[in-house]
Amino acid sequence: MSSRIVRLPEVCRMVGLSRSSILRLEGAGKFPKKFNLSVHAVGWYESDVAAWIAARAPAAPAAWAKS
Repeated sequence: MSSRIVRLPEVCRMVGLSRSSILRLEGAGKFPKKFNLSVHAVGWYESDVAAWIAARAPAAPAAWAKS
């Protein structure tokens, strides 16, 4: 597991979602929680974001098959 810390712009690129979507999902408890790096900076563990992505990957082909 990577303990690398990623900031919001990189998280957006990793998951393909906008800033507001990520923060909304986080607030609903459906995305990994950010943590404070300083007074004005937050970050996520790269491994937490990667695990979130991996948890959604198996569901995608089943959803396409229903179309």
